[in-house]
This record gives sequence, structure tokens and C-alpha cells, in this order.
Amino acid sequence: MDAKEKLRIYLEQRRDLGETELLLDSLTVEEALRTIGAVGRGRVAEGTRPRDMASPSGDWRSVLSENTAPAQAAAGQQPAPSGITAGGENDELFNSDIMRLNSLKTIADAVESCTRCPLYKTANKGVPGTGNPKAKLVCVGEAPGANEDETGLPFVGAAGNLLTKILAAVDLTREEVFISNVVKHRPPGNRNPTPEEIAACSPYFVRQLQLIKPKVILALGTFAAQTLLETKTPIGKLRGEVHRYHGIPVVVTYHPAALLRNPSWKRPTWEDVKLARRILDSATGA
Repeated sequence: MDAKEKLRIYLEQRRDLGETELLLDSLTVEEALRTIGAVGRGRVAEGTRPRDMASPSGDWRSVLSENTAPAQAAAGQQPAPSGITAGGENDELFNSDIMRLNSLKTIADAVESCTRCPLYKTANKGVPGTGNPKAKLVCVGEAPGANEDETGLPFVGAAGNLLTKILAAVDLTREEVFISNVVKHRPPGNRNPTPEEIAACSPYFVRQLQLIKPKVILALGTFAAQTLLETKTPIGKLRGEVHRYHGIPVVVTYHPAALLRNPSWKRPTWEDVKLARRILDSATGA
């Protein structure tokens, strides 16, 4: 079965499940089906390859790209405006012993035994972050939740599964990126971390960034974005701009858990991750 036919079946499955929006592109399911000429067609038996659905690329993303690229090119891509610059020199931060940890593994070990703030007393496990030590994209959320506290891994459960899908929509896997949180231990009852807890944990995240040297940070959710950018500006106004944290470009978007509660935010999230992908591709010459 060729890529176009696989895409058609996938889209029809999504539509049959009641979904009307498609995260893979800024199209509805119906618009995507029209794009590939599949609206009104019946299902095709497994293994068949309709001639008018043949795709030389053999990849479903290329199918969408081949059909939508001319319209996107005609519309053009305006550069995103510059936003907030945060994370300047801080003697207390950079004089921390944490800044002398020489690997992500030693940071993870330090997080597990950390007593810099009271959160360790109520948490089951530290959640230092996980992923590619040479990642070009770092995703950062607020703090571990109950599932993360049990596993020691960031972004697991339903929100984690959605993050995986969001990354896949821009051709990235979890193994290619690094995923972390502003705070490394779960606050009791999932409350917001205090300024003191954030200050205690910040050196860990900054040192991770120093070692990884990412090209883009994707800040997931209001709390992570406002914490990194040292602002109270609402997330709706932070989106769509390229901010900087310790010199690294930052793109702000909604937290996957928020998308589960508010599906209408999926499309703006898709616009945000596309912006992050454009910055990544520009920085890496892709």
C-alpha cells in the first residue's frame, strides 16, 4: 500500500473517531482528504495501489507536502518577531557547584540525591530529564506530575503520549530531543513550584543546556514559559515570538495536558512547533 493510500485510511479513521482537526498540518481532516483527492471515496482493500494515489516518495508527510507546498510558498513565511531576552549573568547561579557537573549522568545523580529545597521530602523520585545528550531541541515543562514521580521520567502518561505525537508531526522523535522540567521533583498535590524551589532547581536546567547546546527550546505551558522568560505575560501573548533564554531561542506553546482539556488549542500548538522546526532547520542548515 502506498503512502497516499495509508494517509487516506488514517485520516478516515480519525474522522470516524469524531476528530475534525489535524495536528499534522494546519488543515482539517476534511481539507486534508480533499488535498489528496480522497473525499467521497470508499475504502480500498489492503494491498491495493490506486494509480491516482501513487506517491513516488513513499512517505505520508511528503504526500501532504507535495500537495500543499505551492500554496504555502505563495503565501510566504514571515519571520517571527523577537520577544523577551532572559537569563543574563547571575553570580549565584553560575557559582553553584552544579555548574561543575560534567555530564548529564552526573546531573541526574545529583538530582536524585538533591536536598536543595524541601520537595525531595515528599517526592518519590527525582526527574532530571531524558533524551539525546546532543539534542538540537529541548522541551521543558513545569514540574513532574504523579506519573513522572513514580517513574522518574518526564512527560509520561496521556500528556506524554500527546507530546510524542506533536514531535512526530515535525519529524522528531523523543529519542532525538531532550525533555526536562523547570523543577526536578514533584510539588505536593501538583501545586505550582515556589520561587525558592525554582531558584534551587534552575542551576540543573542551565547546566543541562550548557552541556547539550541545543538550537531551540520549546517551552511547554504558561508556568515554564513565564519562569524561563522571567515574565507574567500571558501565554497567548508569548506565542508567535522568538524569545531567548541564556542566548538560546525559545518558542512558547501550550502544555500537552492543556491540549487534552482544550482540543481547540491543537492548531495554534501546531503553528508553534512549526516555528520551532523552522528555527531548528535554519540553525542546522537542514
